[in-house]
Amino acid sequence: MSKVTENNLVVNIDEMIDKLEPLFRRVVREELERVMEEKGNIFHLEPEMPLYQDMQEILQRKKEGKIELYSDEEVWYE
Repeated sequence: MSKVTENNLVVNIDEMIDKLEPLFRRVVREELERVMEEKGNIFHLEPEMPLYQDMQEILQRKKEGKIELYSDEEVWYE
């Protein structure tokens, strides 16, 4: 449970994650849709881009068998 004191806001971490996760999902989805509209069906990632680094990490986890895949419904809440 969140509570506000005179100079501080105390937030339960699980509560914060529950509130932020849908927002992050929406932002990522909107950004990917924007890139696809601008660049068509193909876009290029540079090695210094955070998304490129994330994709490399996912690839490594896949090679190690440490990947768990979710359905579209689970990912986008549709």
